[in-house]
Amino acid sequence: MTQFSLFNEGPLVLLDDATGRIVYEENVIDAATADRWFQQLLNSTIWSQKRRVMYERELDVPRLTAHFGFRDESWPEPLAEAMQHVSRHTGHAFDSIGLNLYRDEHDSVAMHNDRLADLMEGRPIALLSLGTARRMLIRSKATPRRRFDLDLIPGSLLLMDWQSQHHYDHGIPKQTQPVSPRISVAFRARRRDD
Repeated sequence: MTQFSLFNEGPLVLLDDATGRIVYEENVIDAATADRWFQQLLNSTIWSQKRRVMYERELDVPRLTAHFGFRDESWPEPLAEAMQHVSRHTGHAFDSIGLNLYRDEHDSVAMHNDRLADLMEGRPIALLSLGTARRMLIRSKATPRRRFDLDLIPGSLLLMDWQSQHHYDHGIPKQTQPVSPRISVAFRARRRDD
């Protein structure tokens, strides 16, 4: 297991080999802007509670979600601004934003990889973190087993290339100690079948 601290300087390349590329960078968004975006999104009406069948019963998904795609007429503030900033910073164009609101220590997302059939091949996924820092786990699917534990701080960006989704899962576990809300803003380039 590789564990990273909250205080890294510059981009941190977690992975760059035949299994993919994953890069983490702090302070991509300055603290004041990150806090403003967090408050705007947290206090907006975009959030919904989804339900999913698990263990033979229907349960609430342990977080709130929202999604905006290229066909949406208008995106709430500050998503257009965030999209421009992340696209300029990474050099990649995105057309879809998925949001997760982790309200407290009980909210989580299980280990998973993004559904590659939904994404444009070769295009990365960029995760912008707002609000309280939360731990993300990244694990290889096959041997040799590799695991990265990473604290995603507000204003940071995690860039995972398309190939990494074949070989690695990622998730946000529940926590045992109380924690304030965090919003994950995921930028993707989706397949357009029109």
